[in-house]
Amino acid sequence: MNRRDLILGGAGAAAWPLAARAQQKPTIGFLSSRSPTDSVDGLAAFRRGLGQAGYEDGRNIAIEFRWAEGRYDRLEALAAELVNRQVAVLVAVGGEPAALAAKAATATIPIVFSIGGDPTKLGLAASFQRPGGNATGISLLTTQLEPKRLGLLHDLLPGATVFGALVDPRFQPAEDQAKELQVAARAIDRRLILARVSDDAELDAAFEMLVEQQASGLLVTASPFFDTRSNRIIAFAARQGMPAIYQFREFALAGGLIVYGVSFADGYRQVGDYAGRILQGAVPAELPILQSVKFELVINLKTARALGLIVPPILLAQANEVIE
Repeated sequence: MNRRDLILGGAGAAAWPLAARAQQKPTIGFLSSRSPTDSVDGLAAFRRGLGQAGYEDGRNIAIEFRWAEGRYDRLEALAAELVNRQVAVLVAVGGEPAALAAKAATATIPIVFSIGGDPTKLGLAASFQRPGGNATGISLLTTQLEPKRLGLLHDLLPGATVFGALVDPRFQPAEDQAKELQVAARAIDRRLILARVSDDAELDAAFEMLVEQQASGLLVTASPFFDTRSNRIIAFAARQGMPAIYQFREFALAGGLIVYGVSFADGYRQVGDYAGRILQGAVPAELPILQSVKFELVINLKTARALGLIVPPILLAQANEVIE
């Protein structure tokens, strides 16, 4: 090989990795506090959001998934894995725990989060209009709806004097949720039993306590952990004949009695849209943090009949969806 060929060969070898990288699909890291089984509708909506920006998994992007399945202590390591994979965008969904883990893992990779509360209070953003850092996303307002849920449960069971509520103490907004529920319970002159639950053993103990304390109805507060344990909670409510209210439509589809909250799917669609826009060159610091404006009341009449419960007509008239 002559000197000229050597120089050209060396230049070509140096250029090849750059060209190969340029042709590779960008990768989105998807970090969730929840599990795949309780995120089916959300994932479908997330992909629709990506599609709005012209992206499809397997065609012009790749997605790396990491699921904590309600175990928040896993999130730090899972976030670090995705950062080490040098993903182009890090999506953090399933509430505050995933968003905070993503933010702690990187100050440079763009982050799109979905949380239930105020991102400025958590240090995720400087303001809603101009986040100012490497993170933006959507606030689903789920954690701020607990008093409204208690009011609906009271409307459903006007003669009940004792209500139970499951609260996840590891979830960052938990104490605010508990305080707001206590204020709301005093306002309607009802006794409220708060069961603080952070793992499966405590969930079983909470079930026993609610039965012993003769709770007439159950409020399941917004929490990724409770989302991953939805089948167990719904089964308990059915066994005890205890009417319960939840945060997302998916609970009602799985047999839960009543749901009041934001559209879970619409929030994930917006996350997908933002991730796609960032891949197109948008800067997180300049993408305003969105807030949910779509709320839904869903009532499962099949479950109501199984409980021997007559749903007041005023609630049925307010419902966005009635499952027969």
